[in-house]
Amino acid sequence: MSDDILHKSMKEIKVGSFVIVDGIPCKVVDIETSSPGKHGSAKMRVTAIGIFDGQKKTLLKPSSGDVDVPLINKRKAQVVSINGNMAQLMDSESFEIYDLQIPDELSGKVGAGAEIEVMEAMGRKMISRILSNQ
Repeated sequence: MSDDILHKSMKEIKVGSFVIVDGIPCKVVDIETSSPGKHGSAKMRVTAIGIFDGQKKTLLKPSSGDVDVPLINKRKAQVVSINGNMAQLMDSESFEIYDLQIPDELSGKVGAGAEIEVMEAMGRKMISRILSNQ
């Protein structure tokens, strides 16, 4: 698990990057920075959306603090077959076969033989996009 997590300074976080909020890997959608006050340091409010569940999360930390960043791995896979909303996939590099749920936004667009991209973070996988459709 610790191999999947990196540590970065809050100042390095940008919109579109990934952070871990409450143990969930999230994509940053908004950053607000407050100026330092008389008795404290500048604070950063990071708004992020969970990669796998789509929930909105907020992270509030000093700008000098550290944040955990998930290691995102994107791999290519080929769709072997489709059964309802589940797709049987074969990894293009390791030839491992596994099943993943087809996201609602890609439902009906994925067909057998299609090449897709699978996003993997913290031991979880999901279909992120279609690369080519057969």
